[in-house]
Amino acid sequence: MRWALVKVSLAVTTMVVLAFAVPLGLVIREMARDRAFSNAERQAAAVAPALSITTDRDQLERVVASAGSDDGMAVHIPASGKSAAVDLGRRRAAADDIATVRRLGRASTTEVAGGSTLLQPVALSTGEIAVVEVYVPDAEVTNGLATAWAVLAGVGIALIVGSVAVADRLGVRMVRPAQRLVEGAHELGEGKLGARVPEEGPKELRLAAVAFNAMADQVVQLLANERELAADLSHRLRTPLTVLRLNAASLGDGPAADQTRAAVAQLEGEVDTIIRTAREAKPQTVAAGPGAGCDAAEVVRERMAFWSALAEDEGRKVRVAGVDRPVRIPVARTDLAAALDALLGNVFRHTPEGTAFAVDVHNGEDAVIVLVSDAGAGIADPEAAMARGHGSGSAGSTGLGLDIVRRLAESTGGDVRIGSSVLGGTEVRLWIQLDGRAPVRRGHRGAVRRRRPGRLVSTFNRSRSLP
Repeated sequence: MRWALVKVSLAVTTMVVLAFAVPLGLVIREMARDRAFSNAERQAAAVAPALSITTDRDQLERVVASAGSDDGMAVHIPASGKSAAVDLGRRRAAADDIATVRRLGRASTTEVAGGSTLLQPVALSTGEIAVVEVYVPDAEVTNGLATAWAVLAGVGIALIVGSVAVADRLGVRMVRPAQRLVEGAHELGEGKLGARVPEEGPKELRLAAVAFNAMADQVVQLLANERELAADLSHRLRTPLTVLRLNAASLGDGPAADQTRAAVAQLEGEVDTIIRTAREAKPQTVAAGPGAGCDAAEVVRERMAFWSALAEDEGRKVRVAGVDRPVRIPVARTDLAAALDALLGNVFRHTPEGTAFAVDVHNGEDAVIVLVSDAGAGIADPEAAMARGHGSGSAGSTGLGLDIVRRLAESTGGDVRIGSSVLGGTEVRLWIQLDGRAPVRRGHRGAVRRRRPGRLVSTFNRSRSLP
């Protein structure tokens, strides 16, 4: 906007200056020409009285010399009776032009080499018409013209520079509040809820700043209400969790009892984390710094150890690959564990007992891919499955599991895709980016890739058979 105003001001002022300067320059040139020919007329008028009295050459030479125009003035007297024609001085005008002036009896100017001449008719005592020729060189016609034009050009340039400077200052006054509004919007989008915009500048921008500040206040209030609501809802889970913990304590000893108590403890920890996070004064908007994250292979081994017991009870064949060496990822341990539990929980919830499943971890140069595949019936509508809150329609399904996985992947710049696995069922590919790129912004929830059965979604995947 600032440069647009400067350009408009420059164009308008330039046109105005040209509209006035060009005609004024032409007027100055005509004034200089008129001044030069006025001087020539005065010189011719100084000789006219002498011509009306005498036509003697010697006397006329003295009159011309006294006028100070020896070389620039000529007198042409025609022959009369016994008197011969007299041509005094250097003639520059053509004989036809002199004859025309003598015949018409009217002054005239004509172009000659190096300038112009003024031909002034003068009546003699004999009744004849003499012609006084005054030479006006071009240098005299343009005398002082260059200086006048230079002054005129300087004034025009000064006007243009001044108008551009004024337009620039006005543009800064208009643009600066707009820039502050843009910066405030970026800060608010980055999670800086205290971002506000000064309510200054033109009326329209002041109104925009007022609206932005009101919107920011409303956003802060809405987020505070949501955090309190999440904290309250999570707090209500403490009572049933207490009952579960007491019941789990009475189960006695054994692997199943230990796993149940561990699951209840983990659930209590997650609820406590939700309550603390919900009631924090500021949302978590900053990515994990260098050194943060976890070992994906270790987390996968730990969660598979938990789910393997249930898989054994239901007669499911399980395969785990790619976890024999450390795989560092920029994701918190609890977040990855929650995402794996969501994916594996979907396998147990939506496939019949005895259905095999597998978890593969592929470590690339710039990304880590976690594949969770099963031998079930597959997902009829992968796009709908990725929609937050959609669920499967079965009891206990909230539709948030895949959304948790998607948000974890996109926090690193990766994504989640659903396709068909080599086992014949569903394959969910969790792509975790390692190069620190900004999180992906998409207009839809997650990404879904359809393909023909028997082909893999990712080039990292390779056909493997279950043991």
